Amino acid sequence: MTLIEHLPFDTDEGIASRARIGLMVLATDFTIEHEWRAIMAGLDGVALYESRILNDAQITPETLRAMEPRIAAATDVILPGSPLDVVAYGCTSASMAIGEEQVFARIREVRPHARCTTPITAAFAAFRALKARRIGVLTPYRADVNRIVAEYIAARGFEVPVFGSFNEQDDGIVARITPASIKRGVETILSHAAVDAVFVSCTSVRLAEAARGIEAETGVPITSSNHAMAWHALRLAGVDDVMPQWGRLFEAQIA
Repeated sequence: MTLIEHLPFDTDEGIASRARIGLMVLATDFTIEHEWRAIMAGLDGVALYESRILNDAQITPETLRAMEPRIAAATDVILPGSPLDVVAYGCTSASMAIGEEQVFARIREVRPHARCTTPITAAFAAFRALKARRIGVLTPYRADVNRIVAEYIAARGFEVPVFGSFNEQDDGIVARITPASIKRGVETILSHAAVDAVFVSCTSVRLAEAARGIEAETGVPITSSNHAMAWHALRLAGVDDVMPQWGRLFEAQIA
């Protein structure tokens, strides 16, 4: 056998020449990775790196807040020692139960230079980009979590004239709610009040691939936890591509 060592080679920027995006996925989440990969599939030079964070499948205020001490460690295992442009924390209700700034503080313990987002942070950025003040909200959550969501959004200066819920607290069941059921839920929301946009909360909910079609039928902009946060993460990373196939939001820049 001839052994040839130290062969010459060249290097380039690798697969992340435009952006490195880190995503914390809930241990129980079936959906967010699928939707984010679909959205980012056509973007050359944009790379997505993920970790999983331990959570309880039962969504309650207590189980949501219990994740806070785990956020830094879940961030730290995403490309250790390598820079990330953006770190996204993939839980909508926990971002509100814990508080966005607390989530960002835990991320910055290990990634002090990364831009940060959460689903609700991204939703607020989306509302501003869409010039939406009156927001219809659809969630899968039980009543006590819904109160946190409604109060959190209203406290940031947005009106919530109509709020609908499937009232299901098991993440595994939420991930199996059909897109047709989500569409019916959105239509019910729109039948009860005039709104500027609809927000579908929860990273387990499947909405991204249906967003453009629902907008075409209803005439109302729509976004979701995964949909908004993918858009926001891209924009924070400096990726400003217009992607109308994913709905009105992906034609917008951060306001």
